[in-house]
Parts: sequence; C-alpha cells; structure tokens
Amino acid sequence: MELKRVVVTGIGTISPVGSNSKETWENVVNGVSGCDLIKQYDTTNFKTKFACEVKNYDPLQYFDRKEVKRIDKFTQFALIASDEAVKDSGIDYEKIDKTRAGVIWSSGIGGVETYYEEVKGYVEGNFIPRFSPFFIPKIISDIAAGQISIKHGFMGPNYCTVAACASSSNAIIDSYNLIRLGMADYMVTGGSEAAVNEIGMGGFQSMQAISTNNEEYKTASRPFCATRDGFVMGEGGCGLILEEYEHAKARGAKIYAEVVGAGLSADAYHLVAPHPDGLGAALVMKNAIRDAHIKPEDIDYINVHGTSTPLGDIAELKAITDVFGDHGFKLNISSTKSIVGHLLGAAGAMEASFAIMSLVDGVVPPTINHKQQDENIDPRFNLTLHKAQKKDVKYAMSNTFGFGGHNTCVIFKKFE
Repeated sequence: MELKRVVVTGIGTISPVGSNSKETWENVVNGVSGCDLIKQYDTTNFKTKFACEVKNYDPLQYFDRKEVKRIDKFTQFALIASDEAVKDSGIDYEKIDKTRAGVIWSSGIGGVETYYEEVKGYVEGNFIPRFSPFFIPKIISDIAAGQISIKHGFMGPNYCTVAACASSSNAIIDSYNLIRLGMADYMVTGGSEAAVNEIGMGGFQSMQAISTNNEEYKTASRPFCATRDGFVMGEGGCGLILEEYEHAKARGAKIYAEVVGAGLSADAYHLVAPHPDGLGAALVMKNAIRDAHIKPEDIDYINVHGTSTPLGDIAELKAITDVFGDHGFKLNISSTKSIVGHLLGAAGAMEASFAIMSLVDGVVPPTINHKQQDENIDPRFNLTLHKAQKKDVKYAMSNTFGFGGHNTCVIFKKFE
C-alpha cells in the first residue's frame, strides 16, 4: 500500500505571548518572555507566584455568556485556536467532504478549573445536593474535540489523545497516520490546556516540578542553564490543519510544510522522571528518522522538550548525542518553553508550530533566560541562546515527552 503525503495547511494559536499565530510567532522569534505574576487567583499561600498566562483574556470577546458558562477554559482555548487554523487553511465548507474531515484534539488534564470550582462549591455547601449539569461535559478531556467537530460539522475521526505533556504530539501523529493511510483527507489537530489555577499549580508545586524562583520570575524558565529549578506553567492552545497533499493541491491551498516522519516510544523507567541516559528519548528520535526515510545528518533544527528541569534537560541532550553524534553539535537546538512556558498537553502542538515556522521563515527561535553554563552540558551544543538565528532549515524535529515515560517525535520538511 502506497502511503499518502501529508502537509500542514493551517495554524491557529492563543498563547502567553500572542492572541493569534502571527503575533505568537513574532514574539517567540524576538525572545519575548510570556512569564508574569499570576493574575487569576491569590497566590499568598503558594510558593510559586508566577506563570505564563494568556494575557488580558476575556472569553466574552469570543463567546456569549451562555457559552462561557457551558465550556471550560481549556475548551475555549481549543475553539479559538482551531477556528483560526481552519480559517487559515482556507477550506470551502461547500466543497469539502465533511465525512472525511476529522478532529483529534488533546488535553493533558482537561477541565481542571471547572473541577476545582464544582468540588469546592459542593464542599462549602453552595451546590448541595446538586452539581451543575454541565460539570461532566465541561471537565472531560475529549469534549474539546467534540465541540470543534460540532462547530464545523466535521464527521470524520473524532477523539482525544491523553499522554500527559506528549498529548498533542500524539494527536498530530494520529492525524498524520489516518491521512497517510487514506482514512481522512483533512484533520484538525492540536491541544489546549488551562491549568494555571489553585489545584493545577498546587499539584505540580507539591511534586517540586515547577520553578519557585519568585525573585527572578520573568526569567525563571531557563532550559539548560545551571541555575534552572523547574518548569514554568503555561496555558493556551494551538491547532494545526493536516491535509492529504493531493487534496490540498486540488483546492490550491497554501502549504506550510510536509509531515514526513513520526516516532513513539516509552521510557519504561519511572512515573515522572526521565531515564537518566535518555534511552526512550533516543529511541523515539531514531524511530521518527527511520519513518521519514532520512539520515540523522539531514536534521537542521530540533525544538526540544527542554522543560528547564534539572534531570530532563540533561537526559534529552544525552539522547541527542546518542542519535546524532558529532552532527548534534552542528544542528540548532532550542527550547521555546523558555518563552511560552510549559503548556502541558498543548506543548507538543505549540512547539510543532514553531518548528514548522522555522522552515517557512528560515529562522530558528531562541532559548532565552540562559545565565550560566551547566558543567554537565557540552558547550559545543548550539542551544540558540538569547537570539534567533537565521538558517535555511530543511528538516525540523519536534520532541515532546510526558509523565509516565511517553515520548513523541515529529519531523517536518520544508515544502518546495
């Protein structure tokens, strides 16, 4: 069976540094930090008082009051990002076969804000004996995919992938496979997350996973830096339109890039810690390169998982050395989590969009906030520190790893 070619024809984003994909990408390239003191709740009793929130977000700019009451913020972000991506793709609803247009949308946690509000209301006696009838439909992670399909009338494959921080990369990979196997022509895929709230932040804080550098919060997300102390929570959403190449070509769609390879693997090591030698991370990159039918030396840029955790950054660089050898010092590496924070289940899609745009614009976004060389990191790595670098990127790789040892890797090719 001959596999179909898959291309990217639309991008949509709402992020800590932009209300759309264009604004987000411009700020990422310019290294504008999305981190600030938390505005959504009182942080008095919390060690971490900062995060990468979506700035000046008002749901009433996008939805009416009834809709706002019925959909959690993570679904709001999903609808906003996916709507921009669909419009960006230029699809004609009258000409598309909606039975072959689908949605795979992810969230690592789902409606955690709604969950907190409802349970708190119950415990305090405000809701006894009745929860909101929208409680369950608001919190379940798959509801965003359902909402997107309902809005656009897409009747093809429709579901949610949940693999912690690798969730939206899994969504992209599933969409890619469905199209190349001939099971769909047009897929809306990506992820969204809205966990900057008391239980989202409190839970990660108790694990000692997030930074507590309140004195230098603006630069607290500092991947690969010797002074890193954990990731910075982010929120938002990113949607991509994946489309069968001949389908896109026939309708004259603009094409951002081609999806040419994908890899999956497991660490099989620990619930939350990466394998110290990066074995699972190395395996997933090797799998993606094999799937793309290219050589490691063909990769020009890796948008790494790079969370700014002491263990994770080292393990990923060890994996890169394993896979690429000396070429690992020639290609560009950057962690855009230094700019937008860690969007959990939405991280993979957001970072994939940056990898795609590096192909389109010939520029590698920077790793910002780096202050001190880590003696455990080889200084020969080009971590694209501080400023974006111009580069003719022909193949870009996006790595995303999740708690539970879930590893994903997607490779994009410059479309010519």
